[in-house]
Amino acid sequence: MTMTAAPGGRDAFLLDAEIHRRELLAHCYSMVGSLQEAEDLVQETYLRAWRSWEAFEGRSSVRTWLYRIATNVCLTALRGSRGRVLPSGLGTPGEDPDAPIPAGAGEVRWLDPFPDAVGGDPADVVADRARVRLALVASLQHLPPRQRAVLILREALGYRAAEIADMLGMSVVAVKSALQRARARLDEVAPDEDLLVEPDSPAARAVLDRYISAFERADVAAMTDLLRADASLELVGSTTWFQGKRNCLAHLIGHALTVPGRYRMIPTIACGQPAALSYRRENARSPYRPFGVVVLATDGRQVYRVTNFTDPALFARFGLGDDPDDLPAARTSAGPGPELRASSAAGQPNR
Repeated sequence: MTMTAAPGGRDAFLLDAEIHRRELLAHCYSMVGSLQEAEDLVQETYLRAWRSWEAFEGRSSVRTWLYRIATNVCLTALRGSRGRVLPSGLGTPGEDPDAPIPAGAGEVRWLDPFPDAVGGDPADVVADRARVRLALVASLQHLPPRQRAVLILREALGYRAAEIADMLGMSVVAVKSALQRARARLDEVAPDEDLLVEPDSPAARAVLDRYISAFERADVAAMTDLLRADASLELVGSTTWFQGKRNCLAHLIGHALTVPGRYRMIPTIACGQPAALSYRRENARSPYRPFGVVVLATDGRQVYRVTNFTDPALFARFGLGDDPDDLPAARTSAGPGPELRASSAAGQPNR
């Protein structure tokens, strides 16, 4: 779609441009690794588009123009800031699964989960999910911001080198050089995600159901069957993470798979992967309270990565409130998945 700043005025123009908001949000999230920051940057993108509407000459599509603005807004925001990370980006895995979990590491900026799209064209939903997968976004944070932007615009969005050069004020030679360096660095730090299945596939939904069930019953045997030999467990908000089924399982047994009924989970999709939001209670008489979000990477049979975000503030982003029985509210942003059984109690890897 190509437009000029003619009929309808600014408001009509932005109404047409609004259809791109969701993909711009995914783009900004993949750049900065934070949903809250991404929302602010998309808002700034639309504000700048509205202010400069009369200068838009229609030489590119509205979508490309918005991506130009959004990418440069992100680059400005990233200037001088440290990238966001997961615990695995800070050091080697822990060797003692029984050790106390340390508090957050000072000024560390953590990645946070990205809620799934609701509705829209299925092809667009799948494309957005691929762009916000947790391991990919974490890997992108290892790149300098401009290399990150070039890689995303080329690999995820399919823009040509000449178009990227125009969008970012670079030469074509500089774009190609940045792309080459970004690809080489990503090959070093990005995990192999070829086996990752779509989060709303029957296989992924079955794995998520098994994961929730294992926590509902504090079932060590079920969790043992579910975790792959090379599984990893990350506890975002601390520097703690484990590699290998033995240590992951030992940590879960000591910290999560303790008492049946302590946790309750709502299935959802986050970062283009099967996920669950968990509520925890202190004892059988106390109410469940929001606790955190767990994101799974699965090959369709077993789980090979568990990322646990212990932050009750995340619940509002997924449309959940304080009450796990409030299913209509809980399901507003949840993707297709196994329905929560009303009488179940569940949990997740945590502190």
